[in-house]
Amino acid sequence: MQPSKPSGGQPTWLVALVTMVAVQTATAFLSRIPPTLAPALTAERGWSDAVVGYLASLNTLGSILFLALGSPFLRRLGSIRALQVGLAVGILGLSLFLPPFWPAAALASLLIGVGYGPSSPAGNDILHRTAPASRRAMIFSIKQAGVPVGGIVAGLFLPPIVEAFGWRASLLAAAIFVLVVILAVQPIREGLDADRKYDEPLTMRALLSPANMSSSLAALLTSTSVFRLAAAGACLAVGQGIWFAYLITFAVSALKYDLSAAGVAFAIMQAMSVIGRILLGWVADKFVAPRRLLGLLGLASGLTSAAMAWVGSDWSYLQFCGLAAIAGVTVSSWNGVQLSEIAKASPSHLVRETSSGATLIIFIGYVISPAAFALLLGATGRFDIGFMICALFGALSFAITQRSWSGRA
Repeated sequence: MQPSKPSGGQPTWLVALVTMVAVQTATAFLSRIPPTLAPALTAERGWSDAVVGYLASLNTLGSILFLALGSPFLRRLGSIRALQVGLAVGILGLSLFLPPFWPAAALASLLIGVGYGPSSPAGNDILHRTAPASRRAMIFSIKQAGVPVGGIVAGLFLPPIVEAFGWRASLLAAAIFVLVVILAVQPIREGLDADRKYDEPLTMRALLSPANMSSSLAALLTSTSVFRLAAAGACLAVGQGIWFAYLITFAVSALKYDLSAAGVAFAIMQAMSVIGRILLGWVADKFVAPRRLLGLLGLASGLTSAAMAWVGSDWSYLQFCGLAAIAGVTVSSWNGVQLSEIAKASPSHLVRETSSGATLIIFIGYVISPAAFALLLGATGRFDIGFMICALFGALSFAITQRSWSGRA
C-alpha cells in the first residue's frame, strides 16, 4: 500500500525519499562506469593507465560546472525534472564512449559529471520540503547512502556483463537501468515541481552572467554558519577523496596484494559506508547534535587516516580489511549529516542555491586532494606522508565544526 499524498499534491516524505535514493543511486552508478570499464577500454584501445585519472578529473569538473552555472535550470525545470535531465545527459555521455577517440571519452566523462551535478541541490531541496524536522539527518543520510550503493551496483553487475558480452553491451545495460529510473520518478514530478519558474531565462547570456556565476557562492555567504559547514565538508572531502582514489593502489603497490584482494577491501569500505551513513543519520537525530557529531567525525577520520599511515607489510590482510571497514564509517559516512545541516541552516527560498555553493566547495576538496597526493607520491614515493596530511585535515574539520556547535556561530 502506497503512502497517501498530502493536500496540494505533494508526495509524502517517504515517497520523496525513495525517489531520491533511486536517483542518487543512478547518478552515482553513472559516475562509477568510467573507472569500472577502464581496464577493458585501455586494453582494447591501447591507452595509458593515466587516462583513468584524467577521466575521473573531468567527471568532477563536469559536476562543478553545473554547480557553478546550473541554478537557472533548477528554477526553470524544477528539482525532479532537473534530476531527470541530468540522468539523460549521463546516458548521452555513455554513448560517447563508443567512438574510438580519446576526446570523445573525455567529453563522455565531462557529461556524466554534468549529469551528476543536480543530485545534491535538487535532492536537498526536495527533502528539505518534505522531511520531518525530527528525522531530517536520518533521511538525508539514507539518500546519501545511494552514492556507495551506486558504486556497489556498478562493481557487481558491470564486470560480469563485460566478460560475457563485451563492454559495449554493459553500456547498453547501464543506459536501460538509468532510463528505468528516469521513467519511475515521473509520477511525482508534478507535485514536487509545482514551484518551477516558467519565465526563468536559459540563454547562454543568462547562464554566463556574473550574477548567475556568483549566485551559488553568494547564497553560501548568507550565513557564516553555512560557510563553516561547507569548509568543514571540504576538509572531510580531502580524506574521503584520497581514500577512494588510492586505497586499491596502496594495497597493490605498497602491500603487494593482488587486484582482486584490493578490490574486496574497497568493496568492504563501500558497503560499510552504506551502513555508516544510515547509522550516523539516526545518531544525529536521536542522540548527538548533528554539528557536534560532524566534529567528532572529523577527529575519527583523522585518526583512521593516521592509522593508515602506519599500515605496512607486518599487517595481516584481515587487519587491513578491518581498517577499510572502519574507514567506511569514519572517513566516508559524514555526507548526509552535513548536507542536512546545510539545508537546515539555509534560508528556505535559497536551499538549492546554497546547496550548490556548499557542494561546489566540497568538490574542490575532491578535485585537489587526489592530484596533490599524486604529486607528493611522485616526489617522495611514500604513501604515509599523504595519509598523515589527511589526518591533519580531519583535525581541521573538527576545529571548524567545533566553533559552530560551541555557540560562537
